[in-house]
Amino acid sequence: MEIKEDVKYLESHEWFKKEGNIGLIGISDYAQSEMGDVVFIELPEVGDEVTADKACATVESVKAVFEIISPMTGKVVEINEELLDAPEKINEDAFGSWFFKVELSGESSKLMDAGAYKGLCK
Repeated sequence: MEIKEDVKYLESHEWFKKEGNIGLIGISDYAQSEMGDVVFIELPEVGDEVTADKACATVESVKAVFEIISPMTGKVVEINEELLDAPEKINEDAFGSWFFKVELSGESSKLMDAGAYKGLCK
C-alpha cells in the first residue's frame, strides 16, 4: 500500500494535494484496494461548487457504490475526463488518477498528514 507524503488525507480515504490556489482530489491506494475493481465514476461538472466534508462524487466498484467526500471547498475548474471512459485507471494508479481540480476557497479541518493516515490504515 502506497501512502504519499506530499498529500493530505481524509478519514474516508480521499487524498488532497494543493498546488497554489488549486486543489486536486482522488482516492488513496488503500481505498482503491479495499473497493476492488472500479467500474464506474461520477464526477461533478466544471463550474460546480464543492464543499469540504460533503459528498461530491461517486465511485462504483464490483463490491459497492462509494460516496467521495470533498476535502476542500471551491469551484471545480477541471475534471479528469479520462476516468469517465476508463475508471479502472484508479486501480492501476490511485495517486496518478486524480478526479478533479478545484479553485480553492477553503479546506477541511479534518485533513491528516501521511503519518496520521498510516496509523488509520493499520
